Order: sequence, then C-alpha cells, then structure tokens
Amino acid sequence: MSEMPTWEGFMIPCLEALRDGSVQSRRDINGLVSEVVGLKDDQRAVVLSSGQPMYANRIGWALSQLTRVGALTRPSRGLYQLTEAGRQVLAQFPGGITESELDALGQDPTSPIRPYVPSVRPDPTRRVIDPPPDRLDPTEQIEQGVARIKEAVAKELLERLRGKEPVFFEHAVVDLLVAMGYGGTGGVAEATRLVNDGGIDGIIDQDVLGLNKVYVQAKRYVAGSSVGRPELQAFVGALIGKADRGVFITTSTFSSSAIEYAERNTTVRLILIDGDRLTDLMIRFGVGVQIKETFHVVEVDEDFFQ
Repeated sequence: MSEMPTWEGFMIPCLEALRDGSVQSRRDINGLVSEVVGLKDDQRAVVLSSGQPMYANRIGWALSQLTRVGALTRPSRGLYQLTEAGRQVLAQFPGGITESELDALGQDPTSPIRPYVPSVRPDPTRRVIDPPPDRLDPTEQIEQGVARIKEAVAKELLERLRGKEPVFFEHAVVDLLVAMGYGGTGGVAEATRLVNDGGIDGIIDQDVLGLNKVYVQAKRYVAGSSVGRPELQAFVGALIGKADRGVFITTSTFSSSAIEYAERNTTVRLILIDGDRLTDLMIRFGVGVQIKETFHVVEVDEDFFQ
C-alpha cells in the first residue's frame, strides 16, 4: 500500500477541492479530496479502531484546522466553502502546507489568515520540539497511545500468568470464558481436577440442565515453548463421549502441526487460544485488568449554535 497523506498533507487538497467556490458537505469533500490526491482502494479501506476510515478522519482534522484559521467557512452545519483567505493560501502553497507554516501566516499582520489560539496555554518552561513530518492527527495519537498501553499490559499479563501456579491459571481462563458470555443464563462454569480427566481443566454448562457443555484445557507454558499436536490429540481423546467441542488455551503458542490438526479434526471442534489472543481477550472483557482512566473526545455541537 502506498503512503497516505498526513492530516497536514490533506489541507491543500481540501482547498483545491473547493476551489470553484461551491458549498460542499463533509461526505462530498471526502470524495473530492480523494480524487485530488489519487487515493487508492487499499488506502480508502484502512480504518481506525472506531471503524471510521483513516483518510476521512484525517480530512476531518484538515477541515477543522482550515476553518479555525479562516481559510474555510461553514455556511451551515456540515457544509464548507472556500474563503478569500483560503484562495491566497492555495495560491501561495500549491504544493502543500504544514501546520507551523499556517500558524506563521496567522502571525503575519498582512495575511488574511487568523491566528489559531489553542484553548490551553502552552507551558513557557516546556521545550518546544519540531514535530516529525509524519505526525499523526490527534485521534490517531490517542489510538496509538492506547495501543502502546495495551501492548505493555498484555506483556505483563502473560508474565503474571506464567508466574502463578497452574490452578490459578485454570480458574483465570474459566473466568475469562464466563466474562465472554459462555455459561448462558443459569449455566455453570467451574475449574475441575478430575482423576484421569485427560487434562480437562474446566467445564462450562451452557444451559441449566447441562446438556450443552464446553470443555477447557489450560496450559501454562513458559515463553518460547509451544503446544504440539500430541497435547491436542490427548485432549480430543478425553473429549470423545463427553462433548463435541473444546477450547485449548495456553500462555505460549501452538506449533504448525497442532494448528493443522485442529483445523482438520472432524471428531471434535477445537478452538485454540494462544498467549497473544488470550491477553487481548482478557483486556477486552476486563479480566485481570481494571480501567485506570477514561478520556472523552469531544467536538462542537453544531445544533447548539443553530
């Protein structure tokens, strides 16, 4: 996939798309700007975790910045139009403009561009560092920061699980499956230690009568090891006559032969959850983690000002 413009890189294309002076909606501008920069299908297909297309999000930030400084105007909610100030910016910077260059125009008394004053005053003692050329827009910065936090937490979760005794891990995976909704209304989920159980570490009844059961095996392996085909074969053998499905969870990985065996096995349906997927599910369903802080991303309510 070719490189997509940053939100700064979308500013001049936004002005170009509105060069004819027409009033355009946000959706129409997305299409016009995509044509101006020649976005490919694979670029349009990239989405943020919120589900919003990345290019549309970046165009949105470009439109907001251009409107704040007077290069664009909003005749009514969700509609944009080029201003005379925007025409001058387009004429002066046809090849592209950065946020710092736009700010510099705002400080020039002869420029029609308005200075952009952030709502939070900068700390005069803080050292100013020029932003990198591939800077992300604020939404992407937040998502990138959250992703880095999740990555660090996932790593710590695996270390903690590997450091606990096996029975703790067995209870933890059952708790996770319950949090995911397994167990049903009135169902029962428990970790079990049965004699000659073939390694079955948990049983989940999906209904009150226990007619629909899910069997679980949990392997707390150290980093660098993997679950092989023999372990899965033993698990399947333990399930025959008891259930037609099983979940095998490990803190490590599965060998290629184990994965192939699970995919081709027709006797029992096997779901494999390795360490990476395990921690992702734990974070997603709030098992072994807690919410430390919540941030709300806000935008101006256009209806309020109508």
